[in-house]
Amino acid sequence: MSRPFKVLGIQQIAIGAVSKSSLRYLWIDLFGLEMTGHFQSEKENVDEDICTMGQGPFKVEVDLMQPLDIDKKPAVHTTPLNHVGLWIDDLVAAVDWLSLKGLRFAPGGIRKGAAGFDICFVHPKSNDEFPYSGEGVLIELVQAPLAVIEAFNAFSLKPH
Repeated sequence: MSRPFKVLGIQQIAIGAVSKSSLRYLWIDLFGLEMTGHFQSEKENVDEDICTMGQGPFKVEVDLMQPLDIDKKPAVHTTPLNHVGLWIDDLVAAVDWLSLKGLRFAPGGIRKGAAGFDICFVHPKSNDEFPYSGEGVLIELVQAPLAVIEAFNAFSLKPH
């Protein structure tokens, strides 16, 4: 039986923590995402900042969540997330700059990933030497191939 749908790309990722402050520093200050909204719900026990990267059909939502009450359910800060992969246009420059900003990377450095692209990982936990991390989330940085870079560039040059 053929699949009746296609996965077109990442629409959103949701990341929880006890406090959004470190998440904001990582995703907004270091990675440069734009905060586009805010959502709060007692029923869902969530205080959420909505951020985006990309534009048009390439836009991906990144929700930064903290619980309104740490003792209530759902516990948005404890939901596990294996890793999130992000296309990067210049991986070497990104790793150099982020390291200087205090972001901790997992051992192994830049290397070929399973799909053949150069990759590296942001460590999920900080340490004394590197005070910033993925805040409990393993983040894979992936060198975008030229075709992906050109698609993003071509789209951004079109009138919207």
